[in-house]
Amino acid sequence: MATPSLVLASTSPRRLELLARIGVVPARLAAPDIDETPLKGESPTAYVTRLAEAKARAVDRAPGEVVLAGDTTVAVGARILEKPADEADLRRMLGLLSGRRHRCVSGVCAIDAAGRARVRHAATVVAFKRLSAAEVDWYVASGEGMGKAGGYAIQGRAEAFVRFLSGSHSAVVGLPLFETRALLIASGLTLA
Repeated sequence: MATPSLVLASTSPRRLELLARIGVVPARLAAPDIDETPLKGESPTAYVTRLAEAKARAVDRAPGEVVLAGDTTVAVGARILEKPADEADLRRMLGLLSGRRHRCVSGVCAIDAAGRARVRHAATVVAFKRLSAAEVDWYVASGEGMGKAGGYAIQGRAEAFVRFLSGSHSAVVGLPLFETRALLIASGLTLA
């Protein structure tokens, strides 16, 4: 039986970089097109695991292919912070995160060559320092937070705001590597 090839259901450069850290290079990339709107009353964990599986299922899988997909969100309490709609929304999010702890929840799904889906998640606690108005202005002006769940990228300038992190750094970036590696092995990929 041939070793399956991997399809990454994402075009995120960060997810590609993260996979490369564990020696994984997808055979191809596919951009899933799904509705990412949270369901009423949906918890952050249910949200990211649902989206990870939906993204994996939205991608065509050829015989012998394993599909991998992930999704990450930022949660303040039970409130899901999606990607900011504009600079005002980004400022609102940074205000919510300033000086307090929040959770980054990342879901990952692998569908093996036989069509079986496996889903895992990782939750990381992150605490931001209290942000001054000048720091918020600086970060918003950088443009880095646009298009990012919760309005920030921990692998960039926002890392300077993190005073505490407990959990998986890679999950905050966008793909929990411990869980991802386990899912890929369980799905039949051979990893070192």
